Amino acid sequence: MRLLVTGTQGPLEGEVAIPPSKYHAHRALMLAALAPGQSTIADRTEARHVQFTVQALRELGVGVTSSGRQWRVSGATGFSPRTDQVSVGSSGTTLYFLIGLAALSDWPVTIVGQRYFRRRPIGPLLRALQRLGVRLEYEEQTLPVTVHPGRPRGGHVRIDGTLSQWISGLLMLAPFATEQETTIEVVGELNERPYLELTVEMMRDFGLEVAVGEDWRHFTVAPNQTPKPRLDYLLPPDIGSAAFGLAACALHPSKVTFTSRVPIHGHPEASVLTELQGVGVPMRFAPDGLSITIDHDGTPPVAGHLDCRDIPDMVPILSTLASRARGHTVLSHVSHVRLKESDRVASMLQLRRMGAHVEFDGNDLEFHGVERLHGASLSSFNDHRVLMALAVAGSAAEGITELSYPHAYRISYPEFAAHMNAIGIPVSVGRELTPTP
Repeated sequence: MRLLVTGTQGPLEGEVAIPPSKYHAHRALMLAALAPGQSTIADRTEARHVQFTVQALRELGVGVTSSGRQWRVSGATGFSPRTDQVSVGSSGTTLYFLIGLAALSDWPVTIVGQRYFRRRPIGPLLRALQRLGVRLEYEEQTLPVTVHPGRPRGGHVRIDGTLSQWISGLLMLAPFATEQETTIEVVGELNERPYLELTVEMMRDFGLEVAVGEDWRHFTVAPNQTPKPRLDYLLPPDIGSAAFGLAACALHPSKVTFTSRVPIHGHPEASVLTELQGVGVPMRFAPDGLSITIDHDGTPPVAGHLDCRDIPDMVPILSTLASRARGHTVLSHVSHVRLKESDRVASMLQLRRMGAHVEFDGNDLEFHGVERLHGASLSSFNDHRVLMALAVAGSAAEGITELSYPHAYRISYPEFAAHMNAIGIPVSVGRELTPTP
């Protein structure tokens, strides 16, 4: 089966509710699980990656129940696993955070994931955890990894800054050290800083102390800390998910409003809104911060130079916009997105098969915008962001675009297909029409 997207003829119209942030959801669930007492987290999300975190916590013995639009979490100072094998599914955040936190269990657990997940890079994190005193067993620095019980002792550790999730995984574990404070030093390039800022902010929200150097390369965390439960933690909107609808509106005549229950700010990808405005996407923000409206004549955005070091997950949808932008667009510092669910650089170079002019020099993607795209049969590589970005490209193409792994969007944005259809982009699941070359 394929995701079939038909080039859209008429204007886009309607209203879309921005889903809650999965980045906040992962962190809130894990912190609440280790905060003795009851925590309540709303507005919960059905994103599959977050469901992998919920299931993994349940396998670790945490009481997580769903009630309406909320999760209720019964936290404790450690884990009492219900099984000796804990699956993280296909969620990188679940993997990178829980592989260290599993050391807070009463007995050994083996962390496993979906088959293709063995290619996710975890070597630097594993070595750093061991230097902090976590006992691990693994082969070839890949899953499965057996984590033995025993809180870390703390100490000084260095970690490469290629992926923020490695650093966040160390930060989340550091408060539970027993012997000395933990100091984390980031070496090499520092990517994805906003996600680190989110981790630190949320740790503080749950009562944990973290000291951060001005350059965000040095972190100090005191030992023997215990998070405090939260009775009213409300997840903010997921700007990264909203970006797909916003980009679609930028490529079509449109009058669409994107709404939220919580003011639209404080998200690690919020800077993409400024980037979109900078290339001519006409967004109007409500005074109360609860909505974004696009009233657009369909003129493609202007070309620009967008630095993607801090917003790697936006590279797929920004690539779609750049393929149609007027002039020469550069998406710089994108090499680390090759380590995500798929090699997202290679995945988005498929835009060439739709008629786009794009090159990759090892660090930057360069586009010369084209007036028209045409439908094609492409692979999403089971990568949710690639699938949604290519679907938006298909909406602005002549003919039909067919994409493999048609339900991959459920990983992060389960409402995606319904939302696209609601505003006028025909998206459906059907049989393959054109053999993949």
